[in-house]
Amino acid sequence: MSSLDTGSLWLLILGCIVTTAVIKAAGPVLFGGRDLPAPFMRVVALMAPALLAALVVTATFALGQRWGVGAHTVGVAVAGVLLWRGRSLVLAVVVAVAITALIRAFA
Repeated sequence: MSSLDTGSLWLLILGCIVTTAVIKAAGPVLFGGRDLPAPFMRVVALMAPALLAALVVTATFALGQRWGVGAHTVGVAVAGVLLWRGRSLVLAVVVAVAITALIRAFA
């Protein structure tokens, strides 16, 4: 794979800028002041939690280029249990960090 020269790189960046602007403008232009259909709104409402869950799973189980379980996975699991049981977010983060550090120190 050959590297891009400077002109091609800037053309690629410009293309990405234009494509992003067109995509962002498409919604307001197409729908204007109209309300979106209810099924569409239900899907849109679920997109943020689904994306957050995907990011958490990826960050928890990804070890470089492969999937695995490590000390950070145990820390996140303990934090999840604490949050599920109604404990504070700060407590969950502190305990997760401490458990992860302890496991890494003794492993």
